[in-house]
Amino acid sequence: MFSQITHTILIAIEVLLIFNLLIVVHELGHFLAARWRGLVIDEFGVWFGKPIWRKKFGDVWYSIGSIPAGGFVKLPQLAPMDAIEGESEVRTSPLLPITPLDKIIVALAGPVFSFLLAVVMATIVWGVGKPVHEFEVTTVIGYVKPNGPADKAGLKPGDRILEVDGKPVDRFIGPLHAVTWRVVRSEGETIPFKIERDGKVITIESGWEREENPKWKRKGLRKVYIAQRITPSIGKVEPGSPAEAAGLEEGDLITAVNETPVVDLSEFFNAIEKTGAAPITATVERNGKDERLKLTPAPPLEGSKTPHIGVAWGRMMLIHPDPITQVADAVATIRNMLDALLSPKSDVKAQHFSGPVGILRTYYNLFADEQGWRLALAFSVFFNVNLALFNLLPFPILDGGHITLAIFEAVRRRPIQGAMLEYVQTACAIAVMSFIAYVTFFDVSDFFSGKKEIGAKKAPADSAEQAPASAPAGK
Repeated sequence: MFSQITHTILIAIEVLLIFNLLIVVHELGHFLAARWRGLVIDEFGVWFGKPIWRKKFGDVWYSIGSIPAGGFVKLPQLAPMDAIEGESEVRTSPLLPITPLDKIIVALAGPVFSFLLAVVMATIVWGVGKPVHEFEVTTVIGYVKPNGPADKAGLKPGDRILEVDGKPVDRFIGPLHAVTWRVVRSEGETIPFKIERDGKVITIESGWEREENPKWKRKGLRKVYIAQRITPSIGKVEPGSPAEAAGLEEGDLITAVNETPVVDLSEFFNAIEKTGAAPITATVERNGKDERLKLTPAPPLEGSKTPHIGVAWGRMMLIHPDPITQVADAVATIRNMLDALLSPKSDVKAQHFSGPVGILRTYYNLFADEQGWRLALAFSVFFNVNLALFNLLPFPILDGGHITLAIFEAVRRRPIQGAMLEYVQTACAIAVMSFIAYVTFFDVSDFFSGKKEIGAKKAPADSAEQAPASAPAGK
């Protein structure tokens, strides 16, 4: 119990460290650019809330807040934000005006630093590798729900999906070229699947269904109820499990049960059930050679219907995508998400995005994995690009808003001032904060969704037809 609590605390610390690093680097860009351009800097703070440490060096206050959530830079010579960001420092002389170019450079520096950090992290991922399960990069169907839309249309296990809704796919899950994403993004009455079956390419029109969820949960998205093929390959062996007792090892591939060939997890469990969960002979491919091991399945665990083996299915591979590909994929992912959000016929709404709570939860789940630091690095590439692009939106309280106002000032040759500017800034601040509060409500509701894990026979993608959950995070 104590070790579990310690493990949870360590993961939480890792999450806070990396999340704050990404935000503080963004603010550091503003700070350094303001220094370079000679702007007045009231304060550079790490974290928010009542300061636990605050000291003045030169003309700048530096502080550490009591709420570990990001950072900020107070730059009073940009568009006035006193009504939103708090009172300014008491001044003995008026602030000198700055040029629109200075404002653009300082505002742009934050997104640039976020983008550069994404490139740095992508370079690290290129070197150390990104963990990917075997079943993540397949489009072969392994499970079709009986009487579901795909089953009624004629899709079968073993079909290799080439296109969904007229778009090519190369994986089952994800926001880019993925089967589940193309199902979610379809807008017609039926969804065409181009598949390869027995060496022939055919197209099947499938219907779809949408789960009815309570109003406090995210609205259900389109599903056809299929899952990818998962080969009975061993990702990890649980200590003290039947798998360990049999001699199964990480990286093994089970190719037969009692001399009956099996090619996916469903066939493996079907073969076990036919024996009445009696001891079996598993043929295992290991280092290019076949070995036969005696495996005695244990009774199903509570909440499961399949015999307990004690393994994590799916061998892990390390891929090494180059930095350009990673950043380009992040940009394309964000474009897909925004396109889905803005399309009037799309099922994807604002509630399917996530705010800070959802992002922190994503980081926690990533760090909880054995390959957590690699997975968190890869996700951080996306998050940094997301943070950069989101802050370039032309809302006055965001960096893009400062840039837009500076351009407008340059055109009209005088700054925008007065009550109108304050009204616009306040309205935009309320809109952005309302959006974050709205998606955070659904992020919190996810903790109480009560969704059960899917059994091994159904495979984990049966509930994966969801929009990407990672959304813009404000500073």
